[in-house]
Amino acid sequence: MSGGELKDLSETDCPECSAKIRIPSDAIDGEIVTCPDCGTGFELEISGSGTVTLKQAESVAEDWGE
Repeated sequence: MSGGELKDLSETDCPECSAKIRIPSDAIDGEIVTCPDCGTGFELEISGSGTVTLKQAESVAEDWGE
């Protein structure tokens, strides 16, 4: 593998739009992945057996001191 190239562990369907989201082989629990079609961010939950679950990532709004 050359630099920056990731081997995909799996693909899963986006819960929002059903597009395919690729899960890299070096993904870690809590990592954020983004759907390439709708742009929704998901937090990866990886179990001890290697099962990957997507949980919609919480968005953090900016506070401009208002």
